Order: sequence, then C-alpha cells, then structure tokens
Amino acid sequence: MDIIRKNTDYALRLMVNLAERYGKGVVSSRTLAEEEGVTYFLACKLLQKLSNAGFVKSEMGPKGGFYLCIPPSKITLAMVIDTIQGPVSLNSCLLGINVCPNQPTCPISKKLSELQNYIDDFLRKITLEDLLKARKK
Repeated sequence: MDIIRKNTDYALRLMVNLAERYGKGVVSSRTLAEEEGVTYFLACKLLQKLSNAGFVKSEMGPKGGFYLCIPPSKITLAMVIDTIQGPVSLNSCLLGINVCPNQPTCPISKKLSELQNYIDDFLRKITLEDLLKARKK
C-alpha cells in the first residue's frame, strides 16, 4: 500500500517543475508532461485539479500554458497531497470512533496516532522551495 499515490507523485513533480519556472511565464501542459514523465492526459487532469485548488493558473491560446500563482515557499507537500488524494492516513482506525470502537483504549491506535501526527507535521513543513533546493544539488 502506498501512502502517497502515484498520481500525487506525478502532481508533485509537475508542481516542482512549475516552481522552477516561477515568475518566468507559462509552460504548456504537453511540455510539463514530457519533462516529468507523465502522460499528457493525466497531466491535464492533475493540472485542472491544481488549478481548481488555486495553486496554478492557465492562459489560453497558442502561446498559453500553466504557471504557479503562489510562491513556492508558500505551498507545502501536505497542501498538494490533500488536493490530489486527500490527507495521508496510516490507518482507518485514526479516522475516529465511528470507524473503530476500540480506538479510545487501543494501544496500537495510540502509537499510530503519534506516527500520524509526525507525518502530518513533516509534510506541512516541506515546501516546493525546499524541494527545488534538493533538486538543484
């Protein structure tokens, strides 16, 4: 089981690519797809979701394309993940007592909850700018 789904990985790659071009104009969805190894159809679908979430904007026309409309330092991994697949959840037992009636006294649930909190905090701290710095090394 993947915690971060393949489509989310593709979306993150597209977003890092757009972050590299931040403030430098638009790039076509076809170019983004080719550069990041994503099928054109899927890239369009993911860019639509990212646009609906307000992370990217598009310009129409022969010279049109997409651009990041928020600084890379303001977009976290958690924000992109939530947009594409919803929040990362280690186990359904962490979703509340309605899912698992044993949750209030379960030692497994308590430890998983600690790990979940760590993962959530970690994903909220990493920005696209951080990923750009790692990409350039």
